[in-house]
Amino acid sequence: MGTVTIGVSIAVPEPHGSRLQQLRAGFGDAAAHGIPTHVTLLPPTEADAARLPAVEAHLAKVAAAGRPFPMRLAGTGTFRPLSPVVFLRVVEGGTACNWLQERVRDASGPIRRELQFPYHPHVTVAHGIEEAAMDRAFAELADYEAQWPCTGFALYEQGADGVWRKLREFPFGGAVVPPQTDRLGRGSLPIR
Repeated sequence: MGTVTIGVSIAVPEPHGSRLQQLRAGFGDAAAHGIPTHVTLLPPTEADAARLPAVEAHLAKVAAAGRPFPMRLAGTGTFRPLSPVVFLRVVEGGTACNWLQERVRDASGPIRRELQFPYHPHVTVAHGIEEAAMDRAFAELADYEAQWPCTGFALYEQGADGVWRKLREFPFGGAVVPPQTDRLGRGSLPIR
């Protein structure tokens, strides 16, 4: 069967996902249309194709132990000069993302993996493009905000054409999403 390249991530829902994908392409990132907008839980990882059922069973267990949580993006950040990336910051939901990624990569599971850099939840909006375009992405999205209830994650496979395709979604075991609140903890915020 050979190997496949897989990844696990939280999809950024519509209308935000496609809008950010279009903006990423507009900044000159040629890979933008092949990468659904997401928060990574497991970066691109080579796996034995015959092990995919075990991977899916492991991810189902991780999801069953998870609970929905509020996710909010606000403002930009960058990994430059270490890595040529501009991203949207995860300002709410980061702790839950970290908990999930640790369990996805757990040493007892079928997709244990060491990371090249410490885990930092984010949404990439520019990667490996000219510095001026990176600066433009950083500035133009500095005031960007989006929020949604995160209710699960998905397993993706990268095709030979470089496009990432969803193989399966994994909804969390709990059904209640804590309310979205403003920065002062007041009331529910609408999903934008």
